[in-house]
Order: sequence, then C-alpha cells, then structure tokens
Amino acid sequence: MTGLTGDERDLLAPVERTPILSRTLEWASINSGTGNLDGLAAMAGYLADAFAQLPGEVRLVEPAPVEKVDARGALREVGHGRHLVLSVRPEAERRVILTGHMDTVYASDHPFQACAWLDDDTLNGPGTADMKGGLSLMLAGLAAYEHRAPTLGYDVLINSDEETGSLSSAALIEGLAQGKLAALTYEPGLPDGSMARARPGSGNYAAVVTGRSAHAGRNPQDGRNALVAASDLALRLAAGVREGLTINPARIEGGAPNNTVPDLAILHFNLRPRTPDLAEAARALVSAAVAEVSALHDVHIHLHGHVSRPPKPITPATQALFGLVSQAAADLGQPMRWQDTGGVCDGNNIAACGVPVLDTMGALGGSIHSPQEFMIASSLDARARLTALVLHRLDRHGIQAGAPTA
Repeated sequence: MTGLTGDERDLLAPVERTPILSRTLEWASINSGTGNLDGLAAMAGYLADAFAQLPGEVRLVEPAPVEKVDARGALREVGHGRHLVLSVRPEAERRVILTGHMDTVYASDHPFQACAWLDDDTLNGPGTADMKGGLSLMLAGLAAYEHRAPTLGYDVLINSDEETGSLSSAALIEGLAQGKLAALTYEPGLPDGSMARARPGSGNYAAVVTGRSAHAGRNPQDGRNALVAASDLALRLAAGVREGLTINPARIEGGAPNNTVPDLAILHFNLRPRTPDLAEAARALVSAAVAEVSALHDVHIHLHGHVSRPPKPITPATQALFGLVSQAAADLGQPMRWQDTGGVCDGNNIAACGVPVLDTMGALGGSIHSPQEFMIASSLDARARLTALVLHRLDRHGIQAGAPTA
C-alpha cells in the first residue's frame, strides 16, 4: 500500500477480515426478504446491536405508509419493516451520510437460503453481496475511522425496502441527505472493482383499465374489452422506447371467462429515463397513451405510480468525490474504474438532493438477485479499509476540486 501516511497506516491496521466475514455469514443466514416482516425485524435487531458499538444514537424508524394496486384493481396498504438510523456527532459542521439496505429479493419460501463456498475466496449466498457483506464492512470501516480523533459527523441509514423501490423510506432518505458533504452507499461493486457512475431513473406503474362486461356471443358489441385496451396501451408504451429511455410492459392481470367480455385488466410497467428531460418526456408519453387508449376503447384508465428513482447524472462534485475515492483505492492497491449502469438504487434519491454520492462502496460480487449470487471475501476487509480511509481524508481535507476522475 503506497501513498499512505503513517497516521493512515495506523488507522487501517486494526481492520481484519475474520470478524467482518463472520457477521456477513450470520446476517446472510437470516431471511430478510422485503415482504418477510418477521425476518426484517430480526435483522433490524442484529443491526441495532452491532452498530451500537459506534458513538451516537441508534433508532428504528417506522416505515411510511405505502399502497399497491392488487389483482382486483384496488389499492391496499403494503407492510414494511422499520428502518435503522444511527446519528453520530449531529452537531458537527461537516457531515456525511452512509446508506445500505437490510432487505433482499429472496422471500422466506425461496429455495435459496444457505451459503456455500465456491472456492477459498468466493462465497455463494443470499444477500452476501447485496448487501449484507456491504453492511458488515461499512461497520468495520466506521469503527476504524472512530479510532483516530474523528471530527466528521455522519448518519447511517439502513432501510428495509430498497429492493422494492424505497417507497416507505424515500422521505427519510431525503431528510437525512439534506446538507451533507458527501454520501457513500454500499451496493456491491463489480468483481473487478468497477463502481457505478451515472444511473437512469426508474418508475413502476400500474394502469387499472375498467371496461364493461357483456356476453361474448350474444352481445359482445355492448362490452368494452379491458384486456384489449390494456394490450393496446402496452404496445403504445413499448413503441415509445428511444435512446436513453426504456419502457418495459411487464405483466397484465385481469380478464374474464372465455364467454365474457372482460371489464378489468391491470397493466404493470416500468420505465427508465436516463436524464430529467427524458423523465418528463416519459411522463408526457404515458399521459398521451392513456388518453388515446381511453378514448379509442371507451374505457376508464386509472394510473398509479411515479418515477420514484430520479435519474442520477454526474456533477463536478460527484467527479471530485470519485477522484478522492479512486485515489484512496489506488493508495490501497485497489485500482478501480467508473462506468455507467442501467440499474438504480438509493444513490439516485440522494443525488436528487444535490449531494455527491458514490453508491457501489460495498463488497465485490455478482449474479445478484439470483441463486448464483456470490461475494468475494477478500473484498470485505479491502473495502472496509477504503471506507475508513475515505472518511479520514474527507475529515482532514474535504472533497478536493481537481482530484483525478478516472
């Protein structure tokens, strides 16, 4: 490790892989799928106990109410777990925010529930990379940082609903991000150490189409086929794809018996705009398609949803933060690249608050959201050292303009 001062070497010396890995294995053994409220409550308890070793106050925050369209086209409230917040030195003039999530995409009845070693350095397991390894190394990095007379204040937010869009924690994220010097989010990095650069926005929608039922043989002309209207809407939305904007009609629910004109259909779709201008263009496109289909098929369409993840462009402040982090990584012998990605995360929401954010500070790994998910164990202590060093340099020097950006 070249380029480190003696003080920085002393800062990083206590970081060891074994306790970080042990926590990761323990936490990965707890199913905390977004819908498993009991598992999330257990996970929140483990996290609260672990992060209590840091100075400051740990609290569990109730989720904001969230409604979802059900198979009958009605809104119903969806339960979520509580979110963990740790506030350290809230009185500090300069503060940062570190975020992660305790939920995974694996439900309690999903067959992928156990960890297995693929080789000496590769761990296959649910949520190991995304992101229980990231949470564990974040804690190790913060603990190391606290040993060297820190003055930087910070908030840690670990939410319970990131995998479904952070709808019950969006306001909490926004409130905690305000006025922060920088943000670090612990989504997994790619196996080669690459970090996510710009991200598109994302919005999930449900279009509830209400038509009129009729007998399919006796008087079909009196019916208004909601399924046909929903299909027409799906085709019109899919035709709106352009450079920098993807629209994915994903599922149609509803219908009726074969001898009945269906009076209900629900089209679920996702759109991902690369820029704020494209997000506005997408909203206009959806509104126009809904109006046209409603008029043509004589149906009523109620649209539920919005762009909950704003696009995350790259600003000069974000480039400067990457310069600081990439220099720290190079000094630690962890060269990294920065590349645009099609995925979204809480970093989108933080960036929308005007705060520079790097959102792949977590463990290295891949095949996330699948039974092939894996984490590279040697990245746990490596990324913990990176966290401690970045916080130390932010504390001592702030974000230096003109730092290297590639």
